[in-house]
Amino acid sequence: MKQYLGLGLGLLAGTVLGAAAVSGLHAQAKPPVYLVTEIDVTNPEAYGKEFAPKAQASIKAAGGKQIAIGGVGGAGAGGVTAIAGTAPKRAVIQQWASMDALMAWYKGAAYQDALKIGEKYATFRRYAVEGKE
Repeated sequence: MKQYLGLGLGLLAGTVLGAAAVSGLHAQAKPPVYLVTEIDVTNPEAYGKEFAPKAQASIKAAGGKQIAIGGVGGAGAGGVTAIAGTAPKRAVIQQWASMDALMAWYKGAAYQDALKIGEKYATFRRYAVEGKE
């Protein structure tokens, strides 16, 4: 009988400690960072063939996630609808685990090489927004 009581108390203590650890880890998790890019594309065909696939591959390789892609320039883009003001020719929203991850991708050689191509066919306006839990 004492064995079962000891085993039961051990299981209960393990469950409580495990739940506390998971709760603590969840509380430490930071919300994602979103990169919003508004793009004025001057040559949609060249942009879509030469730049967009390389940029998207670098994002995926660096751990970023494409949330939305819209406008001219191919590479899986949907539409961009103006609600107030003028919509950009292309808009992209990416999700990153942290600002450090975003900046490592942006400053990295793979994206900087692609960006040299992209700047031939477009101008970019970018800003990061921290997500909410």
